[in-house]
Amino acid sequence: MSEPVLSIRGLERTYVTGDRRLQVLRGVDIDVYPGEVVGLIGPSGSGKSSLLHAAGLLEQPDQGHIHVAGHEATDLADAERTRLRLHHIGFVYQFHHLLPEFTALDNVALPQRIAGRSKADARDRARDLLTALGLAERVDHQPAQMSGGEQQRVAVARALANHPALLLADEPTGNLDPATSKVVFQALHDLVRETGVAALIATHNMELAGYMDRVFALKDGHLEERAARSLAY
Repeated sequence: MSEPVLSIRGLERTYVTGDRRLQVLRGVDIDVYPGEVVGLIGPSGSGKSSLLHAAGLLEQPDQGHIHVAGHEATDLADAERTRLRLHHIGFVYQFHHLLPEFTALDNVALPQRIAGRSKADARDRARDLLTALGLAERVDHQPAQMSGGEQQRVAVARALANHPALLLADEPTGNLDPATSKVVFQALHDLVRETGVAALIATHNMELAGYMDRVFALKDGHLEERAARSLAY
C-alpha cells in the first residue's frame, strides 16, 4: 500500500471560554491515502471542523502529530505552514467564497498565479478543470450568473488548481438541494479518482457518506469507523 497523504496521530484540541473548557478532539488518529475519499460525520459541535482545520494547518492542535504529503507539519513556522497549504492542500467549504467580480476561469486561475504559475498556464489549467466538471460553457461567467451547484463546482476546481496532494472539504454540499448535492459530489468524487488526490470530507449527508471509501464518526472526541455502504440506505 502507498504511503498516506495525511497521517494524524494523537490529535487533541480543547477550547477555553472563560472558566469553561471544551475538549472536542481526544487523541484522534487517521490516515488518508491517494485517490481515497474518506467521510467524516458527526453532529454539529462534535469537532469535524476542528479536525479539518488542524489537518489543513489552519489551527494548531494542543497535542499530536500531523504529516501532510510526507512533511511533518505540526510545529512548522507560519510561513512554512502557508507554503505547505498553498502547494499541497486544497479546501472546499459549504459556501463557495468565489470572488464575485471574477469569472469562473479567473477564480480558478488565481491561486495558481499566487503560487507563481504563468497567466497562460494558469488559465489553461483552469479551463481543463472547469471542463472536466461540466462547466465548459460557464468559464466566462461570474458567480452571480451561475447556479449554486455550478458555483460549488467552480470552488472544487479552484481547490484542485494547484495539484494538491490533499483535498479537505467541510460540508461541500450542505448549502445545496439533494439533487444538486449528488451532482456536485459525483463531480468531486470522479476528480479525486482521476487525479489521485486524497480527500477528507465532512458531511451531514448520510446518503453521500455511503458512497465514500471509508467513513469515520466523531463521538466524544474520538473517531469510530463506520461501514460506509450501510449509510446510504
